[in-house]
Amino acid sequence: MARTTGSDGEKTEAAVREAAVNLIARQGYEAMSMRQLAAEVGVQAAALYRYFPTKEELLFTLMREHMEGLGAAWERARPADAEPRRRLSAYVRNHIAFHIERRHATHVSNMELRSLSPERLTHILRLRTAYEKELRAILRDGADSGAFSIDDVGLTAMALIQMMTGVIVWFRPDERLSIAEVTATYLSMTMRLVGAKVESTEERHVHEHAQLRA
Repeated sequence: MARTTGSDGEKTEAAVREAAVNLIARQGYEAMSMRQLAAEVGVQAAALYRYFPTKEELLFTLMREHMEGLGAAWERARPADAEPRRRLSAYVRNHIAFHIERRHATHVSNMELRSLSPERLTHILRLRTAYEKELRAILRDGADSGAFSIDDVGLTAMALIQMMTGVIVWFRPDERLSIAEVTATYLSMTMRLVGAKVESTEERHVHEHAQLRA
């Protein structure tokens, strides 16, 4: 079979990113060296700079792709139905599934913002703000329509984001709760927090969706 042009380079770059995420998540960005990363991938240290001119460029790329991936996942999951409860349900399901599947990348994105230059930090924060703005819009629509009972949309959105993202801290797939059960429980808590009730059809959809993603 003919070798695809650039395929080896693409595989190496993908291996570098994966190894970098794992190393940074375990020991921190400052502690990880490019030489250590090269050894993990099995290449010469100089080869890394063909893909990422600086260590910070590598970190920025990991964070940017994480946030862009999260935004794209939501675009795919966004329901056509504009009813706020269904939109919120979809947002919760997508957020939890995305972050559980990318535990290390989420940890890096949350813990290493301080390691970015001001310009790159601003870029990442803009992506994060755009994603969280979607949640605030859902909550505001729900409050305006009477579907939700919310005193402060901004605080409620922040509380929900922290609660949902925090799943990665404690969740382990081999312990007593499945992804489906965790998602269903968090969805119920979310709906109680916004003063809404989860419909039985929504609960079934949560279980079915999470089982497919598990």
